[in-house]
Amino acid sequence: MKIYLITLAFAALVALAGCDQSPAPGAAETPAPTSKPNATATSPAPANPRFDIYASVDLRADLSHLSPTQKRMVATLIDAATVMDGLFWRQSYGNPEELLTGIPDPAARRFAALNYGPWDRLDGNKPFISGVGPKPLGANFYPVDMSKAEFEAWAEPEKRGLYSLVQRDSAGQLTLVPYSAAYRPELTRAAALLREAADLAQDPDFARYLRLRAEAFLNDDYRASDMAWMEMKNNQVDVVIGPIENYEDRLFNYRTAFEGYVLIKDIAWSRRLARLTQFLPELQRGLPVPDPYKSETPGTDSELNAYDVVFYAGDCNAGAKTIAINLPNDEEVQLEKGTRRLQLKNAMRAKFDKILVPLSTALIAADQRPHITFDAFFANTMFHEVAHGLGIKKTITGGESVRKALKETSAALEEGKADVLGLYMVTELFNKGELDDGALMDNYVTFMASIFRSIRFGAASAHGQANMIRFNFFAQAGAFSRDPVSGHYRINFDKMQAAMADLSRIILTIQGDGDYAKAKQLLQEQGVIGPQLQADLDLLAARGIPVDVSFNQGKALLGL
Repeated sequence: MKIYLITLAFAALVALAGCDQSPAPGAAETPAPTSKPNATATSPAPANPRFDIYASVDLRADLSHLSPTQKRMVATLIDAATVMDGLFWRQSYGNPEELLTGIPDPAARRFAALNYGPWDRLDGNKPFISGVGPKPLGANFYPVDMSKAEFEAWAEPEKRGLYSLVQRDSAGQLTLVPYSAAYRPELTRAAALLREAADLAQDPDFARYLRLRAEAFLNDDYRASDMAWMEMKNNQVDVVIGPIENYEDRLFNYRTAFEGYVLIKDIAWSRRLARLTQFLPELQRGLPVPDPYKSETPGTDSELNAYDVVFYAGDCNAGAKTIAINLPNDEEVQLEKGTRRLQLKNAMRAKFDKILVPLSTALIAADQRPHITFDAFFANTMFHEVAHGLGIKKTITGGESVRKALKETSAALEEGKADVLGLYMVTELFNKGELDDGALMDNYVTFMASIFRSIRFGAASAHGQANMIRFNFFAQAGAFSRDPVSGHYRINFDKMQAAMADLSRIILTIQGDGDYAKAKQLLQEQGVIGPQLQADLDLLAARGIPVDVSFNQGKALLGL
């Protein structure tokens, strides 16, 4: 339990939240470093401007409608999420105390806490502590001296598993260690907390999910709890917890990292969104690709709901902060049940106010700035998550998981798909008269401004990389222009629509074919930042516009 206690000690220091990470193009061709970074060499560069890239925001939500028992349950779920925070430290870096207590500068120490290590997640994982080497592509999921070739040659049928570490045995051979064994004390503690929360739950379906999730911590079988999570309909409180996303594994995108969100459902907003899921099968049929690439049918239990998030921990808290969730990631659950899309309204509002509005003033043409609206930002973000459910999950060539076929390129391609198909969905629903908040132009201009926001996450982020591809592709298609005098960007509505369809077709085809070579080529050719774009991003930094937000959070802030 040492890591758990350390995490609590630094909870006031860490502004918990975020999930915009992932692989750099071609980076996984390089073996991981042969030794762990020197955690004792902790002299930061003087007055590093990167230490100020996060805008601090209090993470609050209205809990007045919850009963005293429900509030106790929320507090217990926060405790369980805190365990995930300690586990993610172990996966991403190691012992946080070893790092953080050795950094004398408070700004550098806080920055290390936000990044869960001495590498800047929003600047290509560059080390910001002197004497620290490159971040291992495989984090702590694999031996640091293991090459990709050694792994590929390993005759172990379960080597691509989601819930195991690859380590060396006493003879120096590769071996698998299940998470339930590697992290037994912490997961036993988390399981006990989830059972305690289940006893407090007023919704029986939520209680069932919590108990199944507790079991999964101890047996590494998460499918039953994922199914139970999809079957919940009426719970006012929710928690996303466990080993979920594979962004931290930049070597292969196989291993999952621990995280936790504690969420309060916004009933009124959720009712507004519920009816839109009925259009998913029709939107799937209308995708701009041949029939084999849209042959799968989205699950009919897919949901759209709005939430206020009250706590982030672990992977989703590292670097850039998540504002929407689309889960579960299990392809079999998706095909049978669909997915749930959770829009984190209070976190989204923080990013809109603190980042998107000032960014738009700097880079978007003055006459198009009125089209930057929160409703458009909310809709674009929401349909990005919905779009993860469109397209194809298994290749049409051999029925293999797209994620496994595309390896370390899969996350960036999937995020790129969700971005362009999200805008496609917004366009189709506006044309059907199903969306009537504002004008469609709002969504397009806000989409353009959001490209700049996400590009700033850098090449170590799947979202940042996906936006680099889209920016370059749209530029070549004439979807926008840049005034050389003012430096302001203006979108061309018709050409952006055409570029959206063309890029959708390219990405969906690569995914359906499981074409790893073409995926790498797309990332290498388009997933780059040119000199002019870099100059514009430097302008945002010079004006002090935050790259992302960090959250002051916890039970005390919520009055629990």
